[in-house]
Amino acid sequence: MFNVVTSVGIIMVNKALMATHGFSFATTLTGLHFATTTLMTLVMKWLGYIQPSYLPLPELVKFAFFANLSIVGMNVSLMWNSVGFYQIAKLCIIPVLCILEILFDKVRYSRDTKLSIVLVLVGVAVCTVTDVSVNSQGLLAAVIAVWSTALQQHYVHHLQRKYSLGSFNLLGHTAPAQAASLLVLGPFVDFWLTNKRVDTFNYTSIVTFFIVLSCIIAVGTNLSQFICIGRFTAVSFQVLGHMKTILVLTLGFLFFRKEGLNFHVALGMLLAVIGMIWYGNASSKPGGKERQVYSTPSEKIQKHGILSSQSELDQKV
Repeated sequence: MFNVVTSVGIIMVNKALMATHGFSFATTLTGLHFATTTLMTLVMKWLGYIQPSYLPLPELVKFAFFANLSIVGMNVSLMWNSVGFYQIAKLCIIPVLCILEILFDKVRYSRDTKLSIVLVLVGVAVCTVTDVSVNSQGLLAAVIAVWSTALQQHYVHHLQRKYSLGSFNLLGHTAPAQAASLLVLGPFVDFWLTNKRVDTFNYTSIVTFFIVLSCIIAVGTNLSQFICIGRFTAVSFQVLGHMKTILVLTLGFLFFRKEGLNFHVALGMLLAVIGMIWYGNASSKPGGKERQVYSTPSEKIQKHGILSSQSELDQKV
């Protein structure tokens, strides 16, 4: 719920900031988000809520590369593709994450879990995908965006598990790197995408207010993302993400007097919600989604020896 509320909130604030007030510098704004998140982690460290932890520099560089490539890739994909194809590309993130979990985490999905994911994707596609046109340039941007996003979200779960990092700890390592890189590269990327300079924009008081509000909400969005992926998996987080899509559509219909709401869209939303409920139920059952652990013969012998020694020790005691 924390992630849903903060994500929907930041979408609404950014929509007002960009669509109403013309602040179209998405990459630079994301850099400001991570700068604010960095400030939050520093305060939490000073208060003692974040304990010292270790993350190797090569791992940090790889994560920042995937994360920043995901942000730029999604923005470029939206610019070069139709909205319909952009939505299809976003839907492809879940199958890619499933492949990554099967290959690297040895995760096995039950039939019900697979079918529920398919139902979610079909439902979201029905209610969001309209016009679909693609070109080679846009297709390349979409492929880069999908794979970098999937790798970044899979890497969050991998790093937390491998180095025993909590959400605050991982944010404390990654947020400064992303803030620094995006604030340096962001203005150039935004100029390339919009042909406008961020330093010459007319920063009125209302625009400044929305920027500050967006940065404050982004702290919760970034933190809750790491909590969700660490507690569950990147696939579950993506399914949750489509719930946010449905909620944003619903709020849009309410605020804009149900403009665009028809049977076609309502059917897609209903299918997606049913699929999400089904996924939650199917993946939580035994065997619905489990990690397979393979032991080598030497590990089995070693484990048997440890158990035998422990049994002898228990008998002596």
